[in-house]
Amino acid sequence: MIYPIVVYGSALLRKKSQDIDANYPQLKQLIDDMFETMYESDGVGLAAPQIGKLIRLFVIDAEAMAEDDPDLEGFKKVFINARIVDQEGEPWGFTEGCLSLPNIREDVYRPEKVRIRYLDENFVEHEEVYGGIKARIVQHEYDHLDGILFIDKIAPLKKKLIKGRLNDIAKGKAKASYKTRII
Repeated sequence: MIYPIVVYGSALLRKKSQDIDANYPQLKQLIDDMFETMYESDGVGLAAPQIGKLIRLFVIDAEAMAEDDPDLEGFKKVFINARIVDQEGEPWGFTEGCLSLPNIREDVYRPEKVRIRYLDENFVEHEEVYGGIKARIVQHEYDHLDGILFIDKIAPLKKKLIKGRLNDIAKGKAKASYKTRII
């Protein structure tokens, strides 16, 4: 099942998500649906709040970016109840986009490395360190679980410059190549 993407203007995107356990209803199907939704929307990551579910779950498949960064080859993961343990390194800028902010791309500065503890789809615990683009994708998706959008991390002047486009998204006037909704 392909879900519509919840977009900017929805109060749900600003709420903190809750932990889940292995008994969460139809979790395997939800994970499969999230990957399918992400692929249909041409994303490399998708967090549960972006499909209207306030649970601590996100999926990543950055294979599409492997041509430009071979380190991303095979980087496909499920993160459940994730917690960032540490971030380190000099923040570096990279142009980010987000399915919940169609057609908006801005430079965001994030720490170079991230250490994250999470459960995989089989509820096996992992603690891993990611650097570079992997770290950026993880941090971007993780932020969604805490109600943070990448535009919260851009310079105030930049945010002011895109205010009209943000308002259009919130009013349902933005065009996207995938189905969207505001809830």
